[in-house]
Amino acid sequence: MKTRLLVLAALALFALTACNTISGIGKDVKKAGEVVTREAEEARN
Repeated sequence: MKTRLLVLAALALFALTACNTISGIGKDVKKAGEVVTREAEEARN
């Protein structure tokens, strides 16, 4: 029983970590897109 609980806790921890990682990647990609857009607008002007 303790082994099952430990395995479930480990899986929950990995799932939460993955969510944070994906969220962070999304923020980084968004920020990079904003920079590219700003540079393109400056080059156009």
